[in-house]
Amino acid sequence: MATAAIFSSLRRRRSPSLEAFLAPVDLTDVALVQTLVSVSTELVSCFSGKSLFFQRKNSRSLIRKIEVFVVLLEYLRDSGAGSALSPPTIVCFKELYLLLYRSKILLDCCVQSSKLWLLLQNHTISGHFHDLNQEISTLLDVFPLDDVELSEDVREQIDLMHKQSRKATLFIDKEEEDLRVSFFSFLDEFEKGKIPNMVDLRMFFVEGLGIKDAKSSRAEIEFLEEQIVNHEGDIEPTASVLNGFVAIARYCRFLLYGFEENEVELQIGNQKKLRKGLISQEIAETFITIPKDFCCPISLDLMRDPVIISTGQTYDRSLISRWMEEGHCTCPKTGQMLMNTRLVPNRALRNLIVQWCTAHGIPYDPPENTDSLVEAFAAAMPSKAAIEANRATATLLIHKLASGSQHAKTVAARGIRLLAKSGRENRAFIAEAGAIPHLRNLLSSTNSIAQENSVTAILNLSIHDKNKSQIMDETGCLGSIVGVLRFGLTTEARENAAATLFSLSAVHDYKKRIADEEGAVEALAGLLRAGTPRGKKDAVTALFNLSTHTENCLRMIEAGAVTALVGALGNEGVAEEAAGALALIVRQPIGAKAVGGEEMAVAGLIGMMRCGTPRGKENAVAALLELCRSGGTVATEKVLKAPALWGLLQSLLFTGTKRARRKAASLARVFQRCENYSLHFGGLGAGYAFAGNSAPNRDSSFVNEVSVPVSISVPVL
Repeated sequence: MATAAIFSSLRRRRSPSLEAFLAPVDLTDVALVQTLVSVSTELVSCFSGKSLFFQRKNSRSLIRKIEVFVVLLEYLRDSGAGSALSPPTIVCFKELYLLLYRSKILLDCCVQSSKLWLLLQNHTISGHFHDLNQEISTLLDVFPLDDVELSEDVREQIDLMHKQSRKATLFIDKEEEDLRVSFFSFLDEFEKGKIPNMVDLRMFFVEGLGIKDAKSSRAEIEFLEEQIVNHEGDIEPTASVLNGFVAIARYCRFLLYGFEENEVELQIGNQKKLRKGLISQEIAETFITIPKDFCCPISLDLMRDPVIISTGQTYDRSLISRWMEEGHCTCPKTGQMLMNTRLVPNRALRNLIVQWCTAHGIPYDPPENTDSLVEAFAAAMPSKAAIEANRATATLLIHKLASGSQHAKTVAARGIRLLAKSGRENRAFIAEAGAIPHLRNLLSSTNSIAQENSVTAILNLSIHDKNKSQIMDETGCLGSIVGVLRFGLTTEARENAAATLFSLSAVHDYKKRIADEEGAVEALAGLLRAGTPRGKKDAVTALFNLSTHTENCLRMIEAGAVTALVGALGNEGVAEEAAGALALIVRQPIGAKAVGGEEMAVAGLIGMMRCGTPRGKENAVAALLELCRSGGTVATEKVLKAPALWGLLQSLLFTGTKRARRKAASLARVFQRCENYSLHFGGLGAGYAFAGNSAPNRDSSFVNEVSVPVSISVPVL
């Protein structure tokens, strides 16, 4: 466990957790020596036969020193001298234990890190080796050799290592440093708007780094991207510089290694990784106790996005946000009044949680907005080098989309999908360079991977507002997207087609066109009924957007969207959006009639008022109010006869959001009017209740009051 913690820290340059540096305190002298023998011999056997690509001299020097320690330790074990160690000797051996572990982690880092990352960190890693050498020298300075019975041969080896350690200086390999300088020179050329010579790039990547194929190149890129995600603001190179290096590596991946890549193997690898992660998480959650400080005081579960409130207490963002939205003004843990509702990210605690999860092999599920935060961080400071390198990459990819083989087009579509995943500039110049018509052609491909990558690339491009018109104006593009939604070859393709319609429907003028496209609303309704959790989310958000256009009401009724939305009220993951869409649909008499005719509509909305989220309750009471206003006597009776309605309204009046309280008050007045009329004249009297609630008197800002969180889910693959 300590190994994983330190290794993670070295790779990400964070401070390791304290437990990674705890020496054994409960071992006898003999057990301590035996433990050190096991650790040191294992370390030597693991790394002595490995030829590292970088840091060869530094690593060999460290391993030779550890081999001398092995000789010393084995002699003590075999001679029996390790059974009566003096206290100073025990202290030195415990320090040696820590030193061996740090050595192992540093060597692991050199073996497992990407070549480009090791090159960028050449000075830092060389410094780590020098620090370890200094620690060995210090350890030997204080080691009580006279207290230990050693043979002359062993003593000579220790003395020689001591002298060498004292004389050792920081060593930075000249060839490695020349490669690092070359890498930075490519960055400078792109910064000046020039594309480096292909021969120089080949010499660097193929001959200098030994990156021989597309698979190895992709692994290098993914490793650098991971470092950007885990980047700390004060670390060199900066995130902006790292983005530039990623862009250069991506450009060279296609320029030097072409488009012959086994995408099927890649897809299978991703699926295996996912299954492995799920199994690891299940095992981890079963056997490991989470530290108390890592748990949210509200849920007692591991925090995903810890934030600090005004009282100084830390909570998971989603839970404390819900607590505040429900109208609470006190700290859940201390009961103190909140001075404000500001939530400050507790990054220090989040880093500790990440380290702990890494050390214990627990997959850490980051907050949903992590990708958008990383993207915003990168987009806030794009370097010219990154922009120019990405532009050159886009040119290569689009050329291959236009004239390459079917397999090459598939690989190119995936490249555009990843390139368009982040950065407004990337999305803009990809579309400007003419990618959309070629991606549209791939939507009808019989190759499932090509289809999935092309529709996801269009989704990513559509996030940039100016690209929406290009997609909608491209002949047949909307129909092809709907075709993927209806008959897509993979689940992800169908889900991303739904997400694309949601993105495009953000423009009001396109909502009617999308709804009128043959099969679009029917397919969204079908996905909402029978899709995966993510597919249902994509479908319901798209349907909500379409429902904001008044002319789409009849189309949504005929396509079965109303029935699907009513059914979704019982699904916690999509209930908020479904209630919001229904609240818009019932504003029209035809919509109110359709919703009122659904047997479970009123019951589902009442259920949301009882158990839903604050936003869900708000949308549910708004839908019931509008149903009464537009649905006539029958619908009103159905609503007002619902069990526990009055009690739920009273609860909302005290604990609901501001808008929920306003809607609840309006519905409560309807309830009271009907009750009073019934007492005087008999019957429900719904018509009387709505004498002053005709459509012209409604709040014209109702659409803006329907609360639905709107976000576009950009795939991470």
